[in-house]
Amino acid sequence: MTKMSDVAKLAGVSTATVSRVLRNPEAVRTATKQKVLEAIEELKYQPNMLARHFRRSETNTILVVVPNIINTVFAEIVGGIEDEASRNGYRVLLRNSNNQIDSEYGSIEHMKQRQVDGMILLSPKLDEDTLLDINKKYPIVLATAHLDVTKIPVVSIDNVNSSKKATEHLISLGHRRIAHVAGPLHSLISKYRFKGYRQAMKENGIDFDTNLIREGEFTFESGYEQMLQLLDYNFPPSAVFAASDEMAMGVINAAKHRGIKVPDDLAVVGFDNIKFSSIFDPPLTTIAQPKFGMGKRAMELLIKKI
Repeated sequence: MTKMSDVAKLAGVSTATVSRVLRNPEAVRTATKQKVLEAIEELKYQPNMLARHFRRSETNTILVVVPNIINTVFAEIVGGIEDEASRNGYRVLLRNSNNQIDSEYGSIEHMKQRQVDGMILLSPKLDEDTLLDINKKYPIVLATAHLDVTKIPVVSIDNVNSSKKATEHLISLGHRRIAHVAGPLHSLISKYRFKGYRQAMKENGIDFDTNLIREGEFTFESGYEQMLQLLDYNFPPSAVFAASDEMAMGVINAAKHRGIKVPDDLAVVGFDNIKFSSIFDPPLTTIAQPKFGMGKRAMELLIKKI
């Protein structure tokens, strides 16, 4: 059986260099990497990943916990994670929690059993104390979340200021009756986007009407249903800031079905800049998140922790 030392000898390098080519090829000079790859090809060398795992207690696999895999926002973030993971010799194991906290707790077992080297949680529902406890024992990174502690790496845009800008855009167009279709308000992201909306309204001297606040589920269907309720209100809005593009599209369709033209009769702003937003009819005004870049950054931070 061909060993790593055989590859090193043929390539004229150390075994450490061969290992580096296998785990992190970007860190090796092109000429050296080429010699090692040619030696691997000539000797038909196949690394024993299982033996490496037992010897070094590393799996070169990371776990990504996603609350809803069909949500395009999370899908693009995972794309960034996988891109950075692949460049650094890591595999990605995906777990769809379906927004169930029990499933997130179950993910911790992968860490306890050393089946993965680290974990990235997207919009976790786990409480802060639990996350801090996990962070003491295992490498974890949070994405599209926010905590008021600095002990856990978090990758997130400024949801408060971004939502404030979205609302201020509608105010600049002359709107005063601006509704907000929020995400689930138990979610930190939803709370921060609602906070930005409130700040913009308050700083511009616009009275706050609780009847113009509707709680959705970050889905097209919930945006549609919440907009129908807004339109049934005695004083319906002239503009809507939706906390996600999918809900914004549901808002627009509900308005259309009631004979209301967008943007002539109703202005709508979404959040996320999903790919479909630019080809929707009408094209959606939205706040863009650098989703792929957020995924790459989350993986970079996790590798540093590992």
